[in-house]
Amino acid sequence: MIRKIIQIDAQKCNGCGLCAKACHEAAISMVDGKAVLIRDDYCDGLGDCLPICPTEAITFVEREALEYNEAEVKRNIEKKKAKKQLNQWPLQIKLVPLQAPYFHEANLLIAADCTAYAYANFYEDFIEGKTTLIGCPKLDEGDYAEKLTEILSQNSIKSVTVVRMEVPCCSGIENAVMRALQNCKKMIQWQVVIISTNGRIIN
Repeated sequence: MIRKIIQIDAQKCNGCGLCAKACHEAAISMVDGKAVLIRDDYCDGLGDCLPICPTEAITFVEREALEYNEAEVKRNIEKKKAKKQLNQWPLQIKLVPLQAPYFHEANLLIAADCTAYAYANFYEDFIEGKTTLIGCPKLDEGDYAEKLTEILSQNSIKSVTVVRMEVPCCSGIENAVMRALQNCKKMIQWQVVIISTNGRIIN
């Protein structure tokens, strides 16, 4: 059917994520630092996302699109609400035990404290489905490498994602994880994501 629906200009999008937060239907998601309309049938065509966009990257168009599926949107929202919970407690690297059930076959997220506040979709893009450890290499005393080595050595960790800010002090958490991965003598898939000071993924 032909209907009014949003269109996002990737060239204008600055990756702030405000539109994804404003979209109550969860039709917009952040992909590789850009806003993307992921489901035509989730977009109601009312445009709550338009006025919030600081770069005017979102416009209305009329085109062939699936009909708005209100029932599916409601089910999806309820499902997401149910999922939005932490997998474990505590979160601080200094406080977590060396062994715990939530480390079994875990996809581990090791994040600098500030990243969750700098990046708008932090839960959806990073925490969901992962066991989360947080710390601040500038404010915490000592080095994380020794404890992280023990956690990686004593548990069946499937992958490690490091999320840090672009600021120099945040390199400490990345370096600690790299040393831990080397010291644990295991082949574990890992990646580093760097967040800019204006809340964008820059690598």
